[in-house]
Amino acid sequence: MENNKIKVAITIVDKLKVLYHLQLIDSRIDEIENFRKNIPIEINSLEEELEKMKKKLKNIHEEIISIKEDINQKNKEIKYSENLIKKYEKQKENIRNNKELYFLEKEIDYQKLEIKLSKKRIQQINLNIHKNEEIFKKKEDLFLNKKEHIFHKKKELNQIFSENKKEEKLLLERSIFFSKKIDNNLLKIYKKIRNRVKNGVAVSPVQRGAPLGSYLAITPQKYSELIQRNKLLIDENSGRILIDEELAEEEKKKYFIFFQQKKKK
Repeated sequence: MENNKIKVAITIVDKLKVLYHLQLIDSRIDEIENFRKNIPIEINSLEEELEKMKKKLKNIHEEIISIKEDINQKNKEIKYSENLIKKYEKQKENIRNNKELYFLEKEIDYQKLEIKLSKKRIQQINLNIHKNEEIFKKKEDLFLNKKEHIFHKKKELNQIFSENKKEEKLLLERSIFFSKKIDNNLLKIYKKIRNRVKNGVAVSPVQRGAPLGSYLAITPQKYSELIQRNKLLIDENSGRILIDEELAEEEKKKYFIFFQQKKKK
């Protein structure tokens, strides 16, 4: 009779070990799949940010060109006024009366004033150009730094993606290996719980009296049954299979040691 009890206890412990090992494997596969889904989102977000910076640079550059065109226009206006002054000065040589002289003097003064105003405007425009060129340089530096950051980020993400593919292949192999260690009915129960619960955690270690991920503690009686490890227990609140923290930690160590050794090879 005593031997039968020992046999049952060992069987339950073995089942818990396999189930928790499967959980660790499946949780890691979930992480890899989520990472794979998020890579395009992250890259798109970075590229959108870069495109916005590029657009701002283009706008500043176009504004500088537009401002420089204003200078060209002002220089043309100065040239035009200078030519008019020459023309009026020449006309003064052939004036017939004071009225004509007065008119020409007025026009010359007006054109000189126009030249003065245009030159003053050119000074203001040059200051504006200088200011915009400084802004452009700073934003261009930020843009180039961001571009380089995105280049390295893409490289890093692709490297992780490649490593994850290798790891995922090994994880799937281990998942098949452990799935064969328990009967199909228990495996179906595990998968059913995993599909139903949050984050796909079907086997939950009990820490400080409550299953991991739950705020509701299990009863002292259930905790006593849990640490005896003589039957599989389901948490009434979260619907998860329970495993005691000590056994979970033992399996977690085995899991990490195995995969660390595989990475070194």
